[in-house]
Amino acid sequence: MSQFNHYVLTWQCPDTSGVLAKVTQNLFEHGAFITETAQYSDPYTDTFFSRIAFDDRSLTVPIEEFKEGIDTLAKPLNMQYQLTCREQLPKVVIAVSKDDHCLVSLLTKWKAGVLPIDIVAVVSNHTDCQALSEWHKIPFHHLPITKDTKAEQEAQMLAIFNDHQADLLILARYMQILSDDMCEKLRGKAINIHHSFLPSFKGARPYHQAHARGVKVIGATAHYVTADLDEGPIIMQEVKPINHTFTIDQMVHMGHDLEATALSHAVKMHAEQRICLNGDKTVILV
Repeated sequence: MSQFNHYVLTWQCPDTSGVLAKVTQNLFEHGAFITETAQYSDPYTDTFFSRIAFDDRSLTVPIEEFKEGIDTLAKPLNMQYQLTCREQLPKVVIAVSKDDHCLVSLLTKWKAGVLPIDIVAVVSNHTDCQALSEWHKIPFHHLPITKDTKAEQEAQMLAIFNDHQADLLILARYMQILSDDMCEKLRGKAINIHHSFLPSFKGARPYHQAHARGVKVIGATAHYVTADLDEGPIIMQEVKPINHTFTIDQMVHMGHDLEATALSHAVKMHAEQRICLNGDKTVILV
């Protein structure tokens, strides 16, 4: 990578003629050197989505003044946007229960530099993953939970999230349902992995449900967390074919790989600002 600072501008607004030209002209006038673009015009919602990556090699104004220019441009376009420096990695808290396969995948890819995130804490209602987290020198927080202590436990989790000034909570097979209040506070900032190809087989024991129905593919779904259980906007899905000879255990073992892959891909796309919420769906800008 060069010595320049790299930025990503992801934005969406009502679709009108020339909207992309107005934004790119603004970048051009301020000397932004564009290195990557992606856009999509949704014909059903008349919304335009775009992601523009650029560096400051020829920027003619300080970045703060550049941001002010984008803010001024955004108002008449009714534009929602996010502008970040790519070198400032999003801070992430990972929540787990007993299964560690998704956590292992995230930690491995993070340590290898594949995931552009900064993992600042791991929280769990069990201690099974404590040694793994501490081996990676990541603070581990044991937050046991019962039906009577759910509100208190979630307050502790949210405090850890806020104390670290975290940007994203990853539910890496965290086998607890977040309260509606928690979901609302983390809207757009929490990603869950569901061990099924949603919207089929929601809730608990999806592989048992799938086996009972004799499915011919199994999958995993990474999605944003909402108060509606397993119905948040879908980010990434992975599937593999199976047949009638597969046992439930075989399906579970295959599913572990699918879950880890789907979750890692979803986290990477979120960290790279490639995801735009579009109602109950997502637009992935690649």
